[in-house]
Amino acid sequence: MLIGIPKEIKSFEHRVGMTPASVREAIALGHDILVEKNAGHEIGFDDAEYEAAGAMIAGSSSEVFGKAEMVLKVKEPQPSEISMLREGQILFTYLHLAPDESQTQALIDSGCIAIAYETVTDDRGGLPLLAPMSEVAGRMAVQAGATCLEIANGGRGVLLGGVPGVAPGKVVVIGGGVVGSNSIFVATGMGGQVTVIDRDIRRLAEIDAQYKSLITTRFSNQTSIEEEVLSADLVIGAVLVPGAEAPKVVTADMVKRMKRGSVIVDVAIDQGGCIETSQPTTHAHPTYIVDDVVHYCVTNMPGAVARTSTFALNNATMPFALKIAEMGVARALSNDPHLMKGLNIHCGKLTYQAVAMAQNRDYTPPEIALEI
Repeated sequence: MLIGIPKEIKSFEHRVGMTPASVREAIALGHDILVEKNAGHEIGFDDAEYEAAGAMIAGSSSEVFGKAEMVLKVKEPQPSEISMLREGQILFTYLHLAPDESQTQALIDSGCIAIAYETVTDDRGGLPLLAPMSEVAGRMAVQAGATCLEIANGGRGVLLGGVPGVAPGKVVVIGGGVVGSNSIFVATGMGGQVTVIDRDIRRLAEIDAQYKSLITTRFSNQTSIEEEVLSADLVIGAVLVPGAEAPKVVTADMVKRMKRGSVIVDVAIDQGGCIETSQPTTHAHPTYIVDDVVHYCVTNMPGAVARTSTFALNNATMPFALKIAEMGVARALSNDPHLMKGLNIHCGKLTYQAVAMAQNRDYTPPEIALEI
């Protein structure tokens, strides 16, 4: 199969769909790889390294999209990229369709086969292609939040770890999944006073067993969220409903009553955000202020550490991408129910139920779309 790797064009996005090492593996299996010129340049993957691994270098994104049977990306396709997709072409990338009706419609109209990293599952009920970026984002959330707490960045001037004789900053993590657990890891390491809120008692028990007296755990309800958010210096929104739009667990009224100069980092912003006052931002302009509360809502947080993120993502995505390339999309999906969960759009049909429900669209089960 001819696999195309375009250069990402989203603001400050320098991750790339395949590393030179991944290219070498695919070439060894008999596939052809077409990489857009300078696709990995910003993170130290020069064209010569891709060529040495066996890839061909394309002069433009239009050449990549025009020739590739499968396009392997990182972030959701931008309008100019969607316009280059063709009927039956495979797109394998993060999509985050639930809050994005325009992208959904454009992909449906293109006739492509769109498989989303974030909805592929595993035997343990996890999301293996989302997990590595959630790990990065969770760790970055505390780092970004700590920076936003500085006076120069609009914050209340709190050092997260405190100093002897001065209390540390209070960090409230809403959601104890992959993002939340990685935020807890970094926040406790920085010496913050950490509270985690989740509705899964078993997950809270696991976190409590791991951190013991270093953190506080609370069951999620309106009262506990309100109490903790109003006393927080830093709130990290880490709520996830796989493939669906994130629920708004922190209301605008709560934000209005938060401490002046406190900070919100909404890691769920790719799925619409779990804070009512959240709006997508970019690395170029990462923050804004609502009711004296700093909001950091960058939709591609791991892009800030693009080299680390690219390696982590490739480790997870390559087995699935190579399976599609080896078997063809219909056979690969029919043989792997976890990969089948990744199918969001197939040749004009919406095949992921949570997206259909979020957007009130018609839903076609993927098995029917594939005529299995």
